[in-house]
Amino acid sequence: MFQRIKALVDHWHQLKEVDSLTVRDLDDLGMTRDQVESFVRMPHDVPDRVAAMAQIFGLTADQIKADHEAYIDLLYTCGHCKDRGACRRVLDRGEASRPADADFCLNKTAFEQAA
Repeated sequence: MFQRIKALVDHWHQLKEVDSLTVRDLDDLGMTRDQVESFVRMPHDVPDRVAAMAQIFGLTADQIKADHEAYIDLLYTCGHCKDRGACRRVLDRGEASRPADADFCLNKTAFEQAA
């Protein structure tokens, strides 16, 4: 129970930090305030999921991060996906997974175009 309360307080502090960002800070990040708030709220494993799914499509982490705006879009899309269970099953299979196994992935088209 204590860990849950601590996590909520940490989350509240993160949102307060987002509120304190200046326009210049947001410009440096290349994101809007709403985007930053959305990232604070999304599950912490999203960057790892995106990288792992990209690897299934033959992409490296460096390749998907090369275009900052496109990478932010990948993270945002993944962070709002409702198919986390299907994603976990595909990712848990590791190297046995293929792009055809990820038809549910909302980032599939972006991965295919980048590959």
